[in-house]
Amino acid sequence: MATAADWISAARPRTLPAAIAPVIAGTGVAIALNSFVWWKALLALVVSLALQVGVNYANDYSDGIRGTDADRVGPMRLVGSGAAEPGVVKRAAFAAFGVAGLAGLVLAATSGWWLVIPGVLAVVAAWFYTGGPKPYGYSGWGEVFVFVFFGLFAVNGTTYVQAGRISYGSVALSIGIGLLACALLIANNLRDVPTDAATGKRTLAVILGEQMNRRIYLLMVGGALLAPVVIGLRRPWVLLGLLSIVLAIPPAKAVWNGARGPKLIGVLAATGRLEFGYAVLCAVGMALERAT
Repeated sequence: MATAADWISAARPRTLPAAIAPVIAGTGVAIALNSFVWWKALLALVVSLALQVGVNYANDYSDGIRGTDADRVGPMRLVGSGAAEPGVVKRAAFAAFGVAGLAGLVLAATSGWWLVIPGVLAVVAAWFYTGGPKPYGYSGWGEVFVFVFFGLFAVNGTTYVQAGRISYGSVALSIGIGLLACALLIANNLRDVPTDAATGKRTLAVILGEQMNRRIYLLMVGGALLAPVVIGLRRPWVLLGLLSIVLAIPPAKAVWNGARGPKLIGVLAATGRLEFGYAVLCAVGMALERAT
């Protein structure tokens, strides 16, 4: 029987910065637009975190019943290890999606009912990432999902529900955050290349090969650092985001030097810290622009 610690591990805490960072960045833009609404920012955080936990449990369930989690390096797999019944994990995933949906409905009711559409799309995309008869996460499209929903949608959505509009700042940061979220996924998939290839799970890392994905990882990290430069042309304080390069060096160096297996778990955690630090620094820069 799975313990509380097992459930926490299966929620994959190292991936949660990918849910927190876009809300921080989008809220920073809202502050710069003089439109910060704390309770809407909090609800946006609930939506993002619940979706992330939901997709992690959904992946655990779907990968587990397909047998692709039988021999993995990394966090606890509830279904693959036999610690929890598949149906229980599936219900946990949909409970998390339900929490995201309720918080999202409140935001839609107060900011525009059309927001229900991207909300529903996010849940559908989260489930069919590894669920359903033809999961797109098994065909190399996982990075697209992450970029769109944990980058473009999450950052711009967080700004919109508070400010009633988006701006060039939110668009630029959504691209930067989306690229770092994709780098996080690449680090995760690089770790699993041997087992994914053996079980027919064709992630981008499997399709393009390790070396190409290592280059893509570095390009995504470098591309993300361009966003504060672009915004900094009009809002110089946002150049603070470039300080996150200090956090980028260790994981980038490890990926470049060919880290594999358990070493990529450290890269995954370091990439999460990079995304979080990047979001905080850029948001602080946005807030300082408003203050000055």
